[in-house]
Amino acid sequence: MSTEAIEQLQTVRDWLRYAVSRFTQAGVWCGHGTDSHWDDAVQLLMQTLHLPMDNNVPFLDARLTLSEREQVLERIERRARDRVPVPYITGEAFFMGLQFHVDERALIPRSPIGEFLATEGEPWLAGRPVERILDLCAGSGCIGIAAAHVFPAAQVDLGEVSPGAVEVAEQNIRRHGLEGQVRAVTSDLFEKLDGPYDLILANPPYVDARDMATLPPEYRHEPELGLAAGEDGLELMGRILREAPAYLSEDGLLVGEVGNSQPALEAAFPSVPFTWLEMENGGHGVFVVDAQTLAQAAPLMNG
Repeated sequence: MSTEAIEQLQTVRDWLRYAVSRFTQAGVWCGHGTDSHWDDAVQLLMQTLHLPMDNNVPFLDARLTLSEREQVLERIERRARDRVPVPYITGEAFFMGLQFHVDERALIPRSPIGEFLATEGEPWLAGRPVERILDLCAGSGCIGIAAAHVFPAAQVDLGEVSPGAVEVAEQNIRRHGLEGQVRAVTSDLFEKLDGPYDLILANPPYVDARDMATLPPEYRHEPELGLAAGEDGLELMGRILREAPAYLSEDGLLVGEVGNSQPALEAAFPSVPFTWLEMENGGHGVFVVDAQTLAQAAPLMNG
């Protein structure tokens, strides 16, 4: 550790400045809940020091103890030198204003599906009651748990193939006190699940081989199982589209995320009239399709 930094940097403001300089010097990549070195620094410092993320101006000139300075420097170096994303360093991530535990067994929450949930699924759900929801490829469980907050009368299943990620999801279920409403199921897509569901929220791995080869170092800390999806990025979404009609209620809805693989999905399934959501807060490649449309397209998809 730098003796000079430990001795000369005293206040929260000092360490925020140092962190931004260090992150800029190291060329760290922001894409796990922040979009700037400043936001990365604020998230890292405030969570490490157990200070509020917002309204933290009164603390900026507060002096750190020696042990706090040592811990802050160690974490800044992990971020800059080892390129570990901030949520994996602090063990905390935010999604739709909710706080989740996260570690390297599951992807860091960041799905634009949150925008669909923020509108309670309107206008696509058209005010219909939602009794059962499936968060497919759930990872940390953030999407399904957020859905449980939006639709408090719904039962929510979190389907996830990785036992480690299921353990993270179960921890988050307990954290939010949702044991009676949400359950995590170890399942290879629909294998261990029973429909019908009124709403399926699918955020499977969708990074194609070309993008996987060029990912910034930060993404190498995430489980490859949660990112890579074959040559065209459709390895799992193709299966989901073909199998989903059997697990949707008659007027159910499938919401899926494929990111940069959107053009490949449209080319592979020309019979499916996807509706692509326009995102106000960033992100792309999220579609909505209803059960009847999927059922009508099924013969062509399976042909």
